[in-house]
Amino acid sequence: MSAYTHQTAPTQYVEANGIRFAYRRFGKAGGVPLVFNMHFTGTMDHWDPLVTDGIARQREVILFNNAGISSTSGTVPDTIEGMAANAAAFVRALGLEQVDVLGFSLGGLVAQALALAEPPLVRRLILVGTGPRSGEGMASLTPEAQEIFGAAYDDPDHLWLRVFFTPSAASQAAGRAWLRRFRQRTAGRDPEAGPAVAPAQLAALARWGAPRPAPFDYLKAIVQPTLVVNGDRDVIIYSVNSSILQQHIPDAQLILYPDASHGSQYQYPGRFAAHVNQFLSEDEARQ
Repeated sequence: MSAYTHQTAPTQYVEANGIRFAYRRFGKAGGVPLVFNMHFTGTMDHWDPLVTDGIARQREVILFNNAGISSTSGTVPDTIEGMAANAAAFVRALGLEQVDVLGFSLGGLVAQALALAEPPLVRRLILVGTGPRSGEGMASLTPEAQEIFGAAYDDPDHLWLRVFFTPSAASQAAGRAWLRRFRQRTAGRDPEAGPAVAPAQLAALARWGAPRPAPFDYLKAIVQPTLVVNGDRDVIIYSVNSSILQQHIPDAQLILYPDASHGSQYQYPGRFAAHVNQFLSEDEARQ
């Protein structure tokens, strides 16, 4: 078991594809590591320590910034497939032959593309608050997301609370607790994403969400066992998209958390970590 935690794991660097990737590793070594892929403009420091440390009790966790994000060099690709290719290069640069992959929101699109492009590299897949190509309301920002991101806020935290949590008192309280947790790390903290990140990621999101014929057929080629997780009231990537993923990926299961929006895993961090650990251990339990 690594002595490091979410708060203390040092930032390390590895080079691949001409990119200097920043990453952190901690948790129980010896099994298949779990690689986390972050949301739109997010960095390693936007993950919830209750989630990462909760999972790290049973397996090794790897957090990283993909190309062009924060402390990683390079340029953000304007396609999801380009982001997935960089993620694969990063994993191989660590000398890993197989990993489990978790993707949240935009990171969930990258995780899908990575699983499709590199089947031997990805053992199991976890898709959180995300959706398929040409998904419901994914051709552009949903009307709710446009209103949330377009509003003015006296306190920037109010934007986070509206993006990730429902308006209910319980969900908002969970959101305020998450805000305190994800800021607990102060030493060696990542800088925020630079101004070139959002335009490239928005272009990639638009390409992914654009309408196309038979849009969900590609999901049948995802051969990895897959866990799909979302809140039952996600207004950023509609919850129905999680159902679409589960219905079209051959070996997929779905969990919807109650009274939860886009950041359901941050509202229920203990429950989420337990579900992830159980899912990732299913093969081991059969042996």
